[in-house]
Amino acid sequence: MFLKNIFIAILFLSLVPFSGFASNVSDNSTLFGAFTLLPPLVAIVLAFITRNVVFSLFVGIFVGTFIVNVTSSNIFVSFFAAFVDMSSKMVGSLADSWNAGIVMQVLTIGGMIAVITKMGGPRAIAEKLASRAKTPASAQIYTWIMGFFIFFDDYANSLVIGPIMKPVTDRLKIAREKLAFVIDATAAPIAGLALISTWVGYELSLIKDAYVTIGQPDINAFAIFVETLPYRFYNILMLGFVLFSALTLREFGPMYKAAKRAHHKGHLTDPKNESSLMNQENSFMLPKEGVSYSIFNAIIPIFVLIIVAIVGFYMNGVSALEGEVLKAVEADPFSFYAIRESFGSADASVVIFQAALFASLVAIAMGLQQKIFSLHEAIETWVHGVKALVITAVILILAWSLSAVMKELGTASYLVTILSDSTPQFILPTIIFVLGSIISFSTGTSYGTMGILMPLTIPLANAVGIQTGLEGADLHDYIVLNVGAVLTGAIFGDHCSPISDTSILSSMASSCHHMDHISTQLYYALFVGIVAIVCGFLPAAFGVSTYILLPLGFLVIFLVLRFYGKPYIKEAY
Repeated sequence: MFLKNIFIAILFLSLVPFSGFASNVSDNSTLFGAFTLLPPLVAIVLAFITRNVVFSLFVGIFVGTFIVNVTSSNIFVSFFAAFVDMSSKMVGSLADSWNAGIVMQVLTIGGMIAVITKMGGPRAIAEKLASRAKTPASAQIYTWIMGFFIFFDDYANSLVIGPIMKPVTDRLKIAREKLAFVIDATAAPIAGLALISTWVGYELSLIKDAYVTIGQPDINAFAIFVETLPYRFYNILMLGFVLFSALTLREFGPMYKAAKRAHHKGHLTDPKNESSLMNQENSFMLPKEGVSYSIFNAIIPIFVLIIVAIVGFYMNGVSALEGEVLKAVEADPFSFYAIRESFGSADASVVIFQAALFASLVAIAMGLQQKIFSLHEAIETWVHGVKALVITAVILILAWSLSAVMKELGTASYLVTILSDSTPQFILPTIIFVLGSIISFSTGTSYGTMGILMPLTIPLANAVGIQTGLEGADLHDYIVLNVGAVLTGAIFGDHCSPISDTSILSSMASSCHHMDHISTQLYYALFVGIVAIVCGFLPAAFGVSTYILLPLGFLVIFLVLRFYGKPYIKEAY
């Protein structure tokens, strides 16, 4: 019945007189109007109803391409054109060098994890941590701490920490939904705050270009970036929320039900939605009998991955530099400036793929040297790990294709147009934060949201500030506050979205059903987002210091967890 209603809705769209629509992308947001919201809306609603992300994304893409290709001739031509266009979008998504690098990176890390699992490395770490992480609280705190060590990339963070900590959290009956949440909440928020990461170069370029539009071409973009750090209210408060939740062992909303189910019934995942996605602990990859477990079988390959990635970021970034920046880097190659510029210019997708491939070879060599497996078994195990993440690659390709459709329709431009009209000074940072979260939620991408909003936010904040009498340092601080709202709103919306690539990776890395992860994380993300507004962006717009606002935000979060959150085990504080 539900699918029948979807078909009727699509059929209705086919009868709407769209034949006059222009093909100019810049005009589409005006011409299509509210119809630009249909693709993400259909995908998101279907994801929550059917709990099948692949089907939901597929339908969302088709609805978008159908709208673009509706003609006045007949419905069958429109359907055929939409199908062809959808196929082209998928091919185009994978043909993009960045996206292809991400897919290869994901698959290769999956292979590496399979090999080190076969060698017993993760199990040895789990046994080692189990002696230290004797409680659910300590296990979650260790997972939280590990997020700070892999600070340079959110994708690498999710893919590495999940398989390592999963055996530990499983032993202590921590719900997979909670593990996925801790990983997701320490991936993008930490990468977004790091002074050296795969995010920095992109964010700096957006900031610098936007300042050019207001007549300040010589602005120090990195200095602006650093100044925004105290205003990253959502990032900082989310990290605090994860820590307080672990310390108090209190949950609320759907996460409480999941935590109680896991601890009391032993069901680490919802029995109704059992997921074998990236389930590395299966019979094929279990170590052979008699194999002595060594933590170095996991630590060395992962350490190689991190070191090669860091060196690769520098070398790849230097090769992309030019002009005065390159000369400055060559003059002092190991300065903070040189490292920052190199990391910012590096192609993270390619570098991490190369690092993961090299780490895989190191892991295979270690296994062969210890006679844990033969070369044939090693390759077979690595390929099995790659296969385990093929579904992740499929979902990523579909998510990118949906983003391409929405870009063609002008979805983001339409949202900006209807939500960013004349706004009072004190409310603008909040509006920017909410607008960023809506766009990020709808598109599933933090990067895309930043690219859309930053060129609009800085000129808008500058104009609103001048109109309300701000000048000098006050105007500068006001603009910086709004820049922080863009960078955090993008991450907040990304955390809530079922089509977010980082959330997808966190689900897969934790062997958690994706929609279970989203439905449990959503409540926490919304709560922290509200605290970020009430205890952050609103009072900050009136000039209240972050030295007051951040402790206030932490206090509110702790009190809510302490008195509204429910303990699910007797040892809870």
